Amino acid sequence: MSRVVFLLEEYSMKVLLEGLLPRLVPCLPFLCVPHEGKQDLERSIPRKLRAWQEPGVRFVVVRDNDGGDCRTLKERLAGLCDENGRQDTLVRIACQELEAWYFGEPKALAEAYNRPALTGLSSKARYRDPDAVQQPSAELAKLVPEFQKVSGARLMGSRLSENDNFSHSFRAFIDGVRRVAVGFEVAQGQAGDRAGGRGED
Repeated sequence: MSRVVFLLEEYSMKVLLEGLLPRLVPCLPFLCVPHEGKQDLERSIPRKLRAWQEPGVRFVVVRDNDGGDCRTLKERLAGLCDENGRQDTLVRIACQELEAWYFGEPKALAEAYNRPALTGLSSKARYRDPDAVQQPSAELAKLVPEFQKVSGARLMGSRLSENDNFSHSFRAFIDGVRRVAVGFEVAQGQAGDRAGGRGED
């Protein structure tokens, strides 16, 4: 069966997606491939796109922005995918970091860490636009001293939702993955029709 391969900057994103995607995009077959930071990911993209021999596979590249220009970074990564023969690769940027997605859903954050006061974060000017929070992982550690990237990803992966999250980059990510999933459903349906037709001959 074909699947979606997520090429990720870090392990914590893998942990998040393995809790998130089965809930929000059920029945999507996927594999998460984490890397050891941005440079490792960008060096790996050409090799993996050229060498991956799996019929029908689709790729999604996910990288933090870390204070850069989201549009410029996305265009550069999309160009890298185009150069290596995979124009159908979906590129998504977490602005500024993965943890900005947590600030996009204060209720889930408060529930994950049993800190009811966190539900009021969205009423504070500095957190009103989660994608504009600078160094959100460090900011989160100030609010929740026990926060750790991997355990936090596990907690939030089981709680984040599409409808209640007001991070634009999170919603763009889910929307893009849903479009890929629809393409898979269509392709699998067509393959099933062809197989059924052969069986009748």
